[in-house]
Amino acid sequence: MMEKKRDSPRELARDERRVGVQIPAHLRSRPAIGYELDTKPDHPFRSALRNLTPGLNYLTRSYQRRWLRRDGIAGVAVAAYLIPQVMAYSALIGVPPVASLWTALAAIVAYAVLGSSRILSSGPESTVALMTGVAIAPLAAHNTDRAVALSATLALIVAGWCVLARLLRAGIIADLLSTPLLAGYLAGSAVLMVVSQLDKVTGTSFEGGSIIDEARGFVGVATDTDWLPLTIAAGTLAVILLLAWLVPSLPGPLIAVMLATAASAVLNLESYGVAVVGHVPSGLPHPHLPAVAFDDVKMLLLAGLGITIVGYSDVMLIARGFPLTPAEGETAADLRPDPQAELVAMAGVHAMVGMFSGYPVSASGSRTALAIAGRAGSQVYSLVAALCVIAVLFFAGPLMAPLPWAALGGVVLYAASKLVSIPEFRRLWLFRRREFVLAVITLVGTVVVGILQGVVLAIALSLLEMLLRLARPHEGVLGRVPGIAGMHDVDDYPDARTIPGCMFYRYDAPLFFANIRDLRERVHKLLALENQAYPDSPVRWFVLNVEANIEIDITAADGLRELARELADRGVHLGLARGKNDVYLPLHRAGVIDAIGEDMLFATLPVAEESYLRWALAREPAQSAETPAEVADHEAASGPLPLRRPGPDDIPPERRGPH
Repeated sequence: MMEKKRDSPRELARDERRVGVQIPAHLRSRPAIGYELDTKPDHPFRSALRNLTPGLNYLTRSYQRRWLRRDGIAGVAVAAYLIPQVMAYSALIGVPPVASLWTALAAIVAYAVLGSSRILSSGPESTVALMTGVAIAPLAAHNTDRAVALSATLALIVAGWCVLARLLRAGIIADLLSTPLLAGYLAGSAVLMVVSQLDKVTGTSFEGGSIIDEARGFVGVATDTDWLPLTIAAGTLAVILLLAWLVPSLPGPLIAVMLATAASAVLNLESYGVAVVGHVPSGLPHPHLPAVAFDDVKMLLLAGLGITIVGYSDVMLIARGFPLTPAEGETAADLRPDPQAELVAMAGVHAMVGMFSGYPVSASGSRTALAIAGRAGSQVYSLVAALCVIAVLFFAGPLMAPLPWAALGGVVLYAASKLVSIPEFRRLWLFRRREFVLAVITLVGTVVVGILQGVVLAIALSLLEMLLRLARPHEGVLGRVPGIAGMHDVDDYPDARTIPGCMFYRYDAPLFFANIRDLRERVHKLLALENQAYPDSPVRWFVLNVEANIEIDITAADGLRELARELADRGVHLGLARGKNDVYLPLHRAGVIDAIGEDMLFATLPVAEESYLRWALAREPAQSAETPAEVADHEAASGPLPLRRPGPDDIPPERRGPH
């Protein structure tokens, strides 16, 4: 134990002089401890392994056996929902249903080892499956074996993009898709999912490419609809919706698929022309690299990038949107997913999936919510679900042979309905019309232009909307409000008062090339309005509160210098208040401080206010002829006039330029 050392009388006296009061014993300085800031791990390999496998590290170090029962129950419930759900997604890609089970199993095991979220359900997901189907369809040409190879190749390409993103620390990708754009994008994906299932649920066949071509193709053969597959799809969907309404705790998709499979076997629906899944191979494929040409890889690179962006965004949004309740001794921060670690996990998951003939995956919000509802506490629930998938692969394959594709189409339609959130669109409408318009534009763009292009459109709209808000930000003229300390936006308070001859103004955005002209135009407009309203006391000081102007580029600095000169030509002094060093130093290097003058830099708004009043009184003493009652009213509104004369000390030392 470290021996306590008392401060010497000289050190104690020095500290007391510094703070100006007698320091009690429990607040006196003490010896610093060794915080091991620069120490290196004893075993670099083991340390790196722990960092790369946060899921495995948690399961081996912190998992408690008493959680096993509830994790097991939650895992079975999730498996009951997962198995028919992921098999249905194979219809979106054009691969056998068993490929979805291979994909789910590989993703579950890999994420349990590599993932930083204890509750996230990794595996096939509708939007990513649809994107995969769109990407490989032109190359697969309805060849199932080739579709399996291409989708596995695409998974490996996604793994490569994730590794590159991690090396570049590109976790910010997830922040580029705002809430309205995700709402519109998911709704557009739901439309594409519905259109993609039209041939399966109606028993028709037509050529398609884009969403317009598919819709036109279906309209041409709509009169040839086979009512038996349509009835199967509608019945499957009806059972799922009915169970979700009456007994939401039951696995509706599993029950519906089991009923459809039983009906197909008993009634021999295949003999009536109903397409069924057919033979399902048992067991697992051997890990191998897919056999594709290099030209195929080049064709899929851009599609892999789009899937990486959407998949990673899904993972981070679901991981953040479905937090676990902290266990004893934990805090919410302990459960927060690590964006960079999730890139590594996503790379590992897709590498595993690609080696086992799977297709790109993401995270499922519905399965994650189901796990939380089942009181799951760790990824052990996912491992239990993986055991259920293995049981199906090795023992229950023949039972799936009579499963109608139309029934899986009904499951896809149900999944599509979960992507469209009318309350979310209503919330955007009530919050801000512009947010709603962005969601609608993204929806239409995703449907009309295409799902991959919709990703790019969503990101471009996000950046454009952000640029527009920065280019034309909120502004405010500041004044005193009776009974409230400080200076506030006069538009918020009808009884706000301003000082004759001096305007305090705030422009709420970083200053850069896109908004500096707007700032200059607004300043001149405000001066014109103020001088028109009070011609007997024209503006002589214009103080810009730069508290919100946390960044500035060279174009904005040049524009601010020009503004100072324009105001000087009109007899108006430009001042800056509450500036930060991050803004002051670039302004000094650009010559803006020389144009303004260091005597017009103020640490706070009250200091600027006091300086102006002293300046005005010194130059116009004869105009200060208020009655005592008027003086009292003025002091009640803005506080008494300080008696201290401002000087160089009003400027912090670090903001005084060289002389």
